[in-house]
Amino acid sequence: MHSETTTDSATFWEKHYARFDPSWGTKPNVVLKDLLATFAPPPGTALDLGCGHGGDAIWLATQGWDVTAVDVSQTALDRVAEGAWAVSAAERVHPVRHDLAQTFPAGDFDLVCATYFHTPIAIPRTEVLRKAARAVAPNGLLIVVEHASVAPWSWQAGQDVSFPAPEEVLASLALDDLWRVERCDAPQRTATGPQGQKATVTENIIVLRRTAIAASN
Repeated sequence: MHSETTTDSATFWEKHYARFDPSWGTKPNVVLKDLLATFAPPPGTALDLGCGHGGDAIWLATQGWDVTAVDVSQTALDRVAEGAWAVSAAERVHPVRHDLAQTFPAGDFDLVCATYFHTPIAIPRTEVLRKAARAVAPNGLLIVVEHASVAPWSWQAGQDVSFPAPEEVLASLALDDLWRVERCDAPQRTATGPQGQKATVTENIIVLRRTAIAASN
């Protein structure tokens, strides 16, 4: 776990982004780009959970999506707004502050993304992901991309960390039979860290399509 012991998500992530290079995380995740090229519905509304500096949210907006970008850090959200304005996408990127352990955006979305939604702060992560699934509109897509190994630049570097298999994560969502699993695996790839480091990492990739309106949320 990170050396700081604060249990407040906003405090932790404000400190994190305040000392982080504003240019880091401003490019879209290559995994998400590949997944959308294969599975995405036509551009509509999107929800980006834990958007950070907005690389994914801003890229989605440039592809025609109307994006609600959520983070607990106001510093990160301010940088998202600046980045969206810089590429003339401000009208399609809506930064919204939520501590997802406590509140969640209202509405349904054609695409809900939780890419690297990890934190050293204890939160009910499974419940947040279940809320993410409930926010997917009929025929919409839920994409979860998460770490399944520890990169050298991670706050968990040097620790013995156990990660769930993608099938375990899928089962934890407790979805009904109105969902179709498009992909559920744990491939490896070469990733680049904030200082340009290269490392082979393993990631859980879960892509789910909601095929109809569920009986209840």
